[in-house]
Amino acid sequence: MNKNILKSIGAVLAGFVTVAILSIVTDFVLETLRIFPGTTHPELYASWMLAIALVYRSLFTVIGGYLTARLAPQNPMHHVYVLMAIGLIGGIAGAVGGWHLGNHWYPVLLAVTGPIFVWIGGRFLK
Repeated sequence: MNKNILKSIGAVLAGFVTVAILSIVTDFVLETLRIFPGTTHPELYASWMLAIALVYRSLFTVIGGYLTARLAPQNPMHHVYVLMAIGLIGGIAGAVGGWHLGNHWYPVLLAVTGPIFVWIGGRFLK
């Protein structure tokens, strides 16, 4: 396999994993500090909690987009577009899967804004 293909896969994977790990760790810290109720009671999340989560996840998504563009061996924005597509698909799946939990605005905004923030992160490289 071509080294650039492996670097391309690694760039997109690095952006994705960065967003995921930063989000999971931040969620864990907020749950440990009892600021958020935890994953066993997602129905207890108040709108202000979800708004905070939306803000930090958006920031992490910008970082993921930047990292993907930075690590891309060539055509950084093409790699960012791939990450945007993966994020959009994941966001839609998350919105559909979590629809029964209520607060529909949160997963919809994650799905809609995720690709935008990835794009913004990728544009920081220029």
